[in-house]
Amino acid sequence: MPGSQPGEQNCTLIYDGDCRLCVTAKEGIEKAAQGDSLAHIRFIPYQSDEAARQLGKEYRPGRPDAAFLVGSDGSIRKGLDAFVPLLPGLKGGALLGRLARISWARPVAYLLYRLIARYRYHLFGSVR
Repeated sequence: MPGSQPGEQNCTLIYDGDCRLCVTAKEGIEKAAQGDSLAHIRFIPYQSDEAARQLGKEYRPGRPDAAFLVGSDGSIRKGLDAFVPLLPGLKGGALLGRLARISWARPVAYLLYRLIARYRYHLFGSVR
């Protein structure tokens, strides 16, 4: 998937369907999509049989520690890397993509993602 745009192929974003932050982020991505630029992205909760099938060896029962983007070729991106290919299709995504090129910004973004992912239930709660 490197170098490809999400709209060029069918991808699946697998998110934690029990996490309030994750569900809200998924809904925000759907709303922020420019036109049909993300029309080929499917969203499925981690707590589904389909997620287990698509992730294969990567799937672990219980709460996931990150989001996943599964490409049509079966490639899997995890965590912050799952969202990077979505940026061009989002309003403001080009700006975020440029910010990610700043040498110190990417490591800070990865650290923030890990911290928020680890404590997301304490900070934001669950939807079920």
